[in-house]
Amino acid sequence: MQYTLKKSLGQHFLKDSSVCIKIKEALLEQDIAQLLEVGPGGGALTQYIHSIASKEFKAIELDTEKVNFLLHTYPELQGKIINDDFLNIAPPFTDEFVVVGNFPYNISTQIVFKVLDWKMQVPQLVGMFQKEVAERIAASPNSKAYGILSVLTQAFYDVTYLFDVPPESFTPPPKVMSGVIQMKRKNIFPNMASEKSFYHIVKMAFGQRRKMLRNPLKPYFTTAQLEDPIFTKRAENLTFEDFAELTFKMHNDK
Repeated sequence: MQYTLKKSLGQHFLKDSSVCIKIKEALLEQDIAQLLEVGPGGGALTQYIHSIASKEFKAIELDTEKVNFLLHTYPELQGKIINDDFLNIAPPFTDEFVVVGNFPYNISTQIVFKVLDWKMQVPQLVGMFQKEVAERIAASPNSKAYGILSVLTQAFYDVTYLFDVPPESFTPPPKVMSGVIQMKRKNIFPNMASEKSFYHIVKMAFGQRRKMLRNPLKPYFTTAQLEDPIFTKRAENLTFEDFAELTFKMHNDK
């Protein structure tokens, strides 16, 4: 049984077994009761990881053709595949679960934001992204790659860039390098007025990332507050702790 590749779904299927093994090793650093694979495609990674969850494994795949291929090729996956769009589903487990996948490039950033919404249920993520996106998630302050995705993710997860994956590891080979990262949920989240305020101030600050913060954040602080030296910095100079602290001082949060 064969399947076709659908560019509209951002499909690049992993064919390098050594990459699959390294992802499995990263997952096995801690015990996994429940595991969700996002975008299993042809099952290259699935065959290595579907048995490592002590309690339950599920995979979510939007492409019905790939679901049929997986069920034909791996009968043991019967009842474990959700044929749906990851971005539209509710959490597939009632308690904690780990997320893993060779994520479709065209929705990979949205996948991270979805996991952030589910953070109280997701203690760990190991995922493959376009290298540029993986670097943005893992970036440190004062770097070009550091931005909204870096701050919002790192407020709640410790992020480690694990390794590069070259184009020839995929069918068809993408035109860019890929990278695998690991996100482990923090034991303690930064203190903030509210997550809504935190998300809002970070997005506003990076909306004009080349300007001093007193410009994009002017509507949310008094003239006196804006005299604080922190507002002469740019968004990329602040840590997630800095942004979290600012939420207690801001007003007019829309």
